[in-house]
Amino acid sequence: MADPYDCIVIGAGHNGLVCGAYLARAGRSVLILEAADAPGGAAVTREFAPGFRCSAVAHLLHMLPSRIGAELQLERHGLSVARGIPSIALNRDQAPLALDAAGLATAGHEDAAAMRDYTAQLRRFAAVLYTALDAAPPRLGTGASRDHLALLKLGWQLRKLGRRDMRELLRIGGMNAYDLLEEHFRSDALKGALALDATLGTNFGPRSPGTVLTLLYRLACEGAAGGTAVVRGGMSGLSQALAASATAAGATLRLNAAVSGILVDSDRAVGVRLEDGEQIRARSVISNADPKTTFLDLLGARHLDTGFVRSVHHLRSRGLAAKLHLALNGAPAFTGLDAASLSGRLLIAPSMDHVERAYNHSKYGEFSDEPVIELTVPSVHDASLAPAGQHVLSAVVQYAPHTLKRGWDESSRVTFQDRIVGTIDRVAPGLRDRIVAAEMLTPADIERQFRISGGHWHHGELAFDQFFMVRPVPGAAQYSTPLAGLYLCGAGAHPGGGITGLPGRHAARRVIEENA
Repeated sequence: MADPYDCIVIGAGHNGLVCGAYLARAGRSVLILEAADAPGGAAVTREFAPGFRCSAVAHLLHMLPSRIGAELQLERHGLSVARGIPSIALNRDQAPLALDAAGLATAGHEDAAAMRDYTAQLRRFAAVLYTALDAAPPRLGTGASRDHLALLKLGWQLRKLGRRDMRELLRIGGMNAYDLLEEHFRSDALKGALALDATLGTNFGPRSPGTVLTLLYRLACEGAAGGTAVVRGGMSGLSQALAASATAAGATLRLNAAVSGILVDSDRAVGVRLEDGEQIRARSVISNADPKTTFLDLLGARHLDTGFVRSVHHLRSRGLAAKLHLALNGAPAFTGLDAASLSGRLLIAPSMDHVERAYNHSKYGEFSDEPVIELTVPSVHDASLAPAGQHVLSAVVQYAPHTLKRGWDESSRVTFQDRIVGTIDRVAPGLRDRIVAAEMLTPADIERQFRISGGHWHHGELAFDQFFMVRPVPGAAQYSTPLAGLYLCGAGAHPGGGITGLPGRHAARRVIEENA
C-alpha cells in the first residue's frame, strides 16, 4: 500500500488537471492518475493518418474562463492560441453568412439590426447565468450563510437587469430555440446556424424545450472566455499546459495508470486500486470520470443508497455527436469563401427545419440523412498538423446516436461517413477528391476510447432537471457525494460540459473547505 496523499484525482482530463492544479497550489499533496499515455482525456491531439494530426474530440477553445488561464499561468506553461475566430454559416444556395452583427451589417443583411439587439440582450442574460456558473450551487433548506449569500448574489444580478429584461428572461428561459429565433429573424440560414449553436453536443433539436438554456450556457461561458480560439498544436496544447501548471505547483501526474476501483473503509473513500492491483491511499478521492462510471463502476452500488443508485442509473447521458477527421492533399475550397475565411468556424445548418429533421432520425436510433456540422481547418492556424501543402479538416457532426438501431458495424460506419462527406462536398465542391485518409468517431467510439459513459461530451445532458442545484443528481450536486471523502470534478458536475475548467476549480475549493 503506497504512502497516502492528501488527494487523488482520477482522470487527467482538463477538469481533473484544473482540480489537481488548484489543490496543489493550496498546499495539498496531489496524485493525478490517467489511464492513457498522455494527459487531456478527450482534449488531446492524435495522429489519425501518417503525418496528419487533429484534436480527437473537442477542437475549439471557447468556454475556458480567462481567469482560470491567468490563475494557472497557462501561457507561461506553453499555451498558445489564435483568438477571434469568426463563425460563418455555409449554404450551397446562398452566399456564406457571418454570424456576428458587424458582419451582417457590412453585408447589408436584412437581419443585421435584429442580430445586434438579440445579441446584446442574450449577452445580458448570459452574464446573469454566469453568476450561477461561477460558483458551487447553493444547497436549499440550509441555514448556512454561504448558501444564503449565493442565492442573494444571484437574485441581485437578476434585479440589476431591470424590470423589462427580468420579465423577458422569465418568459424565454424555458423556451425552445426554434420559437425564440422565429421571433427575431427572417433569414433561414441565420436561424439554422444559431439553432445549431443551441443544440450542438446535446440530445435536443431546435424545438426541444430548454434549448434556450443550452444557448445561454454557451454564451455565458464564451463571454467569460473572451470568444472563440483555436489552440496551436491542437487541444493537447491546452492539456499539456494544464499538466505543466499542475506539476509546477507540486502535483504528481502518473500516466498509464488506470483506476479499477475506489477503496472504502468505515464508510469513507480512502484511496484507489489500479488495474494492475496496486493500491494507493488518500484522504480525499476526486473523480473526473462521469457520474455513472464513478458511482456504478469504480465505487459500486453496494456502498450507496438504493434511491441514489436509481437516480444515477437514470441520468441521461446518451451521446449524439460524432467526430470526423479528414486528411486532405490541399486546402478545401468552399463556395463563396476566400482562403482567409478558412481560419473560421464553419457551420452547415441551412435552416431550423433542416436541423430538426436531422434530429428526428436519432429518436428512432438512426443517424441523420443530412447531418448538421460544425467544422474547422486547424492546419490553417498550425501547419505542423499536416505535411507541407496539405491540410486537416475537423468536423463535429450531429446526429449520430450512441446506440444505433442497426448497430455500428462497418457498413453503417461507411454509410454515415459518406453522408457526412457528401454534405460537406455540397458546399466545398471537389472535397471528396482531396481526401487521402479519414477517421470517424461515433459516440460508441468516444465511450470506448475515452471511458465516457454513453459517449456524451457533457457526461450528462444539460437540461433543467440535470442542471445547477440538481446536477448531476440530488445528493451529489455540490461536488461532495454520499460517501465521505469522495468528490466529483468532471463535466457531469455543476455547471456542465464543454472545456470550461469550472467543475475542476469549484471541486478543488470544496475539497479544501471540507478538509481544512
